[in-house]
Amino acid sequence: MFRDRAMNILIVKLSAIGDVVHTLPSLAALRRLYPQAHITWVIEAAAADLITGHPCLDLVIVSHRKRWQREAKSGRVRIIMEEIVSFINELRSRPYDLVIDFHGLFKSAVLVGLSGGIRKLGYDSMQEGSGLFYNEKIPEDMSKHAVDRYLDFPAYLAVKAGKAPVAGPHTFLIPWDEHNEQNVTTLLTKNHLDEEAAFVAINPVALWPTKLWREDLFAALADRILRELGIPVVFTGSRDEQLYIDAIAQHLPAGRIVNLAGMTSLKDLACLYRRAALVVTTDSGPMHIAAAVGTAVVALFGPTDPRRTGPYGLHHTVIRKELPCSPCFRKTCSTRECMEEITVEEVWEGVKEKLGRGK
Repeated sequence: MFRDRAMNILIVKLSAIGDVVHTLPSLAALRRLYPQAHITWVIEAAAADLITGHPCLDLVIVSHRKRWQREAKSGRVRIIMEEIVSFINELRSRPYDLVIDFHGLFKSAVLVGLSGGIRKLGYDSMQEGSGLFYNEKIPEDMSKHAVDRYLDFPAYLAVKAGKAPVAGPHTFLIPWDEHNEQNVTTLLTKNHLDEEAAFVAINPVALWPTKLWREDLFAALADRILRELGIPVVFTGSRDEQLYIDAIAQHLPAGRIVNLAGMTSLKDLACLYRRAALVVTTDSGPMHIAAAVGTAVVALFGPTDPRRTGPYGLHHTVIRKELPCSPCFRKTCSTRECMEEITVEEVWEGVKEKLGRGK
């Protein structure tokens, strides 16, 4: 076994936001297991803000794969190839003793192979042929929550190293700073919200259309929170999701809600959610950010399995319908029955219970 101070470790977890959040406890466990090691994480640009500046990391390498794909189609092949070569050179700039593929897909396994690492550790599932790139494998137990499944890696390494298992509690550290705190304070103040006052954050968006709840239902929920509880409602989302949240706002009187879509970085969002009294959300990356910062979550689930990817922790509420077809993990559906059957009243009761306003 390599001495800790000489070890170079590479984490491969490229995306998405929720998956990166799920990997944070494993990062903390690896740092406790190898306190003197140099740890690098390679990640795609969309989620990189979550780990930039993380105290457990020595280096973050950012892949711009999606931009490279877009710009290559527009004819900028030579420039893109130069960037890719530079990225690969940076990836190979350290002699990795250990490379861990938390992602387990072809795109991540290729980077494991390119890294030149000595120990290449991944799951034995062979998804997309990823297992062909590893020389060390562990079972992938899909009955576990993703957080616990990823923690199987540091647990395995501890046993192999003859060390005691890395004990909890699990650490979900998203490294925001005073700049992010000030950004959030400014946003709240500009929207006439007292930074010390309670508010409910609503994240109504998700990448899959099958995970979405109807706009008018979110509007009805927001209206009840405002009228019956007297608590401000703050909607969040990315710049690309602005129109969707605008459509929700059209069902409400002008100025009733605060719409921060496109106004927060991922670290700003974590800071904002930490200040929220509650986050109501679809199954999405922001849901996992809210859970990671310790804020109670009311999560609406349809085609996916909350046992595997629900908000991690015991103080959250998941609302879903036990249908014969669910979870189906489908991104398209002609009926979207699992989400359509969730009522405003059900979510409202979950909100009141979490806010201590129940019967």
